[in-house]
Amino acid sequence: MRPRMHPSRDESAGEPAARHRPVNRLFPASAGDAEPRLQPRLVRRRVPWFAVLTMLLVPARSARTQAIGQGFELERVGQYGQAASIYFATLRADPTNLSALLGLERVLRPLNRLAELLPAAQRAAASSPNNAGLRAVLLRTYVTLNEPDSARAVALRWAVDAPHDEAPYREWAMALESAHRPDAARDVLLLGRHAVGRPTAFGVELAELAQRAGDWESAAREWAAALAEAPAQLPNAASELAEAPEAARERIARLLTAGAPSSLTRRLAGELLLGWGQSERAWAAFQPSVATPSPDAARALRRFADLAGARAAPDARRVRALALARWADMMPDPLAARARAEAARAFIEAGDRAGARDVLERVAGDTAAPPDAQALAQTAIIEALIAGGQLDDAAKRLETEGRLAAEDRAALRLKLARARITKGELDLADAALARDSSVDALALRGWVALYRGRLKDAGELFRAAGPYAGDRRDATDRSAMLALLQQIPLDSFPELGRSLLTLAHGDSLRAVEALRLAASRLAPGPGGRGRPDLLLLAGRVAVRLDTMQQRIALALFDEIIRTAGQGAAAPAAELEWARLLERRAQAAEAIAHLEHLILTYPGSAVVPEARRELERAKGAIPKS
Repeated sequence: MRPRMHPSRDESAGEPAARHRPVNRLFPASAGDAEPRLQPRLVRRRVPWFAVLTMLLVPARSARTQAIGQGFELERVGQYGQAASIYFATLRADPTNLSALLGLERVLRPLNRLAELLPAAQRAAASSPNNAGLRAVLLRTYVTLNEPDSARAVALRWAVDAPHDEAPYREWAMALESAHRPDAARDVLLLGRHAVGRPTAFGVELAELAQRAGDWESAAREWAAALAEAPAQLPNAASELAEAPEAARERIARLLTAGAPSSLTRRLAGELLLGWGQSERAWAAFQPSVATPSPDAARALRRFADLAGARAAPDARRVRALALARWADMMPDPLAARARAEAARAFIEAGDRAGARDVLERVAGDTAAPPDAQALAQTAIIEALIAGGQLDDAAKRLETEGRLAAEDRAALRLKLARARITKGELDLADAALARDSSVDALALRGWVALYRGRLKDAGELFRAAGPYAGDRRDATDRSAMLALLQQIPLDSFPELGRSLLTLAHGDSLRAVEALRLAASRLAPGPGGRGRPDLLLLAGRVAVRLDTMQQRIALALFDEIIRTAGQGAAAPAAELEWARLLERRAQAAEAIAHLEHLILTYPGSAVVPEARRELERAKGAIPKS
């Protein structure tokens, strides 16, 4: 009995075995050689049609992108003709390629071949009629080629397809403006405003057109209307209208503040008036817009305060303080005290000590205020007392107030000492500085020594303080005084100290006489050290006074030039003399002195300044 063969997989499944057929190979001759396979054949998955299409399209899209990049690089180096060829080739493969159309729009214009763009733009718009970018290219091309009827037809067809859309009218107007047809652009924007049904539509564009035409009132009216829909445009509106000529500013201000303007219009008027130097009027226009507390009002106040702080005029500083005080009222409790302290500082800087005290007392009496805010308020109160000349009250608060930080206390002592020095209270200033070893304190002790006439001690203290004590002006003043002291052959000179203290008090008239008397104590003539330098200082003070004192200054400068020899005081005196003559419109005499200075003292440090003054006197450079 034969052994039974194992059934195939198909037979064992209860189905007859499939008949083996030759494999349909690429070469039919070998088809009969195919052997049946006992293992099942691997099933091959069919690749979806969209994946195949994607694989075919990606290389083409990548190639087009690469071509656009090459065109842009050629465009960047000025090879417009070659760039145009690449863009045209891209459009032949992809007629709606917006990047290629925009590239042609850029390069064909300088080549004077823009007419070649029209067929390509027409094909693109026809192929994709709802593509706004392609429509815009076609519209701009018609306008640039001066085909107004075609441009109008494209724009209106676009507007019909996209009702209430501003884009067709905006693109049309921008193209007309670029073609130097501002009146036509304005007509299109007004047509679009009517079509979209919003009275404020295209306000920014109409404002800019009016401004370019010199119609500043219309520009202001359009900007004010535009702010209702776009409050973020306020800085732009203020920046643009700020350029209005002097003659138009009052009309703009009246237009923006007439009747019952909106809050945004008031803020625009306030910013403009502030920039035009009318700070009090600016605050009056601005203040009603922040009457109701809100986050928006708080931001507006902070911005207005910052704008006012950028101006140096005293009235602008006071307006800044008022804005900060109102801003502080809108801050939550933890921040309100700090904000009021900042407002108080602003009042102090503006010279409004009463306003500062009103704000500060609220902080100082607020037990819920954070300790640092209370300390800041106490610091500002003491600063206000010092600024107001109430030095004894400031000293008492400084000694008894326990909430001050050590750094703030030290800074206040220096301010108090400086104020006492200026007032002539030298002993009290010394007492305030007794426990301070900082370089700032050394510098102030130097001034105390100087005003007492102890010149040697003053010079040593100034040198010990170095160049970093105080601010730049302080360092400059110390350097100038050290240069003067080096010329004085005395260690003690009380007359000079008193004359310099008189000058520090601001009594210039008496200081001139005191300096002249102090100079008389020194030996005259070329060998007399220090005398020409004191006379030069007296002359520089006198030239800033009235006509009689200016005549005294001229006499002092003449004496210095005749007696000082080759010292530094003589050329400096002749330069001051020439400047005074130039201010008096005596240009010929000024030129003579400047030329004498340059020829007589060629090595002087003031020769570069003298050359500049000479050019100015001759009209070679404008007066600054």
